[in-house]
Amino acid sequence: MELEELDGVGKAIAEKLREAGYTTVESIAAASIGELKDLGLSESVVKKIISSASKLANRMKFETGLEVLERRKRVGRITTGSKELDKLIGGGVETQAITELFGRYGSGKTQLALQLSVNVQLPKKKGGLEATAIFIDTENTFRPERIQQMAQFIGLDPNEALKNVHVARAYNSDHQFLLVEKAAEVVEKYNTKLVVMDSLTAHFRAEYTGRGTLAERQQKLNRLLHLLQRKLADPHNIAVVVTNQVMARPDILFGDPTEPIGGHIVGHTATYRIYLRKSKGDKRIARLIDSPSMPEGECVFQVTTEGVKD
Repeated sequence: MELEELDGVGKAIAEKLREAGYTTVESIAAASIGELKDLGLSESVVKKIISSASKLANRMKFETGLEVLERRKRVGRITTGSKELDKLIGGGVETQAITELFGRYGSGKTQLALQLSVNVQLPKKKGGLEATAIFIDTENTFRPERIQQMAQFIGLDPNEALKNVHVARAYNSDHQFLLVEKAAEVVEKYNTKLVVMDSLTAHFRAEYTGRGTLAERQQKLNRLLHLLQRKLADPHNIAVVVTNQVMARPDILFGDPTEPIGGHIVGHTATYRIYLRKSKGDKRIARLIDSPSMPEGECVFQVTTEGVKD
């Protein structure tokens, strides 16, 4: 349904809504009056638009627990390459969910993201989904040679594996929004079951500096995460994996002083949060920080020339 079909929405207002990230009737129905007033609209117009969207949004209804269970049966899982890590997160990276990988540089975030881009192509009996991946690269971390290397060691044709990973470079935070919209248009065509964003917060961190921009940054980051969930994970049964940077907390005197960028916004929106840290040699430690169904825990895995493994 086009936004112009809503009461009180003409071409100019529809353009304002889309630029602000409100691209669907459902997103407008779920918006607050204050959020839409910030776009320069009067309160009476905003109330009219939200009321119209609420009436027209088919998904604005309750469903039974059995219906939710039936929908959950469609959930697929992608192996990480490590049985211990798969076990930690309930059997692999889950579709219909956002999985956040955060940690310091060298902790294995990008390596794990690249490995998942290869593993999603595996047959289902080997832990894949027989599908392709989309890789949104914000830090120039994608290396095709690494994809070929990983594919070869798990028995896939290296060049075919590369063909099945569709890569786009995001040059700023606004570009990230556009690429998510573009990804939503092509996932069915590509038979995509994994979307990686490496990294989620790099551009936000560079573009919004100082406390004065914090609120704007967090609002924009919130919209991007909800766009990933509403546009990709939920409607297309896709696994969304985002990597995230960390910052030091000088006020922490004991324990690990690192904290992921994005604060509570990312914490509340990501379904699974996995903290990665480097250990001796090629060993990495993964700690499950948050999950709707699995307990907190840790495991050890390796990142070698062959890829991610136990």
